[in-house]
Amino acid sequence: MNPKPLTFLLLACMTLQARHARAQDWPQFLGPTRNGVYAGGDVASSFPKSGPLVVWKKTVGQGFSSPVVAEGKLILFHRLANKETVECLEADSGKSVWSFDYSTSYRDDFGFDEGPRSTPVIASGRVYTFGAEGALHCLELATGKKLWSVDTHDRFRVRKGFFGAACSPLVEGDLVVLNIGGELRSGLVAFNKDTGQVAWTAGDDEASYSSPVAATIRGARFLFFFTRGGLVAADPANGKIRFQFPWRARMQASVNAAAPLVIGDRVFISASYQTGAALLEVLGDGVRKLWSSDDVLSSHYATSVVHKGFLYGFHGRQEHGPSLRCADLENGKVIWNVDQFRAGTITLAGDQLIVLKEDGELILAPASVKEFRAVARGKILPGTVRAYPALARGFLYARNEGTLACVNLKR
Repeated sequence: MNPKPLTFLLLACMTLQARHARAQDWPQFLGPTRNGVYAGGDVASSFPKSGPLVVWKKTVGQGFSSPVVAEGKLILFHRLANKETVECLEADSGKSVWSFDYSTSYRDDFGFDEGPRSTPVIASGRVYTFGAEGALHCLELATGKKLWSVDTHDRFRVRKGFFGAACSPLVEGDLVVLNIGGELRSGLVAFNKDTGQVAWTAGDDEASYSSPVAATIRGARFLFFFTRGGLVAADPANGKIRFQFPWRARMQASVNAAAPLVIGDRVFISASYQTGAALLEVLGDGVRKLWSSDDVLSSHYATSVVHKGFLYGFHGRQEHGPSLRCADLENGKVIWNVDQFRAGTITLAGDQLIVLKEDGELILAPASVKEFRAVARGKILPGTVRAYPALARGFLYARNEGTLACVNLKR
């Protein structure tokens, strides 16, 4: 018997399994495709009335930073006492593998949570974190060893802002990019992912609480930043600003927080504070507004998801009890509305919405234009839950102000 065909078949199967495993990881903010979509295909359509199975729980520190999962490891970025701590856990058991920390003196001016808000990213065997005071770190995923760090607030003379630094790093090619919001045209900054050296700086936009996304449109690569001033599109090769679209509330005490959503050659942006939503068409180094309104889907902090041409997300300020809505992406028409639903986050898994409310209630519902119909709901954590969950290999990882939980959502 010739062993070559069998060897080839085994290698092919192993390659497919590895790709499938990577597809089911959640290595960065809003998941592998940075749009809140999980492609694993293994999430159940319901769970018992008693709630989904909680596999493990762990006491954690402060912060609204989301967990991320890759290669069987979970990375949590949180504050313990006066240290910002990066902790690596076994994803299936919650057992600690390693931890790395450094001192912080960050104080929230509004008396909210004083932990980090930025979500780490795992890429090429490394972990990148961005602390509340602007400390950017690169660590080795296997061991937690520090490879390099940059004090961005000191280097680029960044003002504190309302809630400290919150932009989640994006790894794009050989770069780590952030909306730093520094002086001397360092609003946007790209660092070499291997060394931490500055590759380029661009623009003078102040930092927002949104995180950048990358996309290829009509053969050109774009970085999209929803800064404090509006949407900024940059060329990742050199930081050249391709275009800007101002989109900011008139009131000073306002924020842009939801991430831009790229759908084909269009970009959807949304903010609260009488700002509203807009759908833009990218035309090379320019942009055309297709529609805008403050009465469609004005998101305070949660990023919407898109399914078959329809938007699903939260409309209204968090403290005012936002509604849950479905809207037509093409024209902004509101399809259905659940008033006073209250704040939370939405993840899309196949044809299903996974909603995690601020009070810790988890809801499964079909992504349907007919109506919002919860098919399963159960409390998995006490409030307040502000961080986005991670969904990896059928398990949901969610945290509140003091607890991290792993919940089994597999079929």
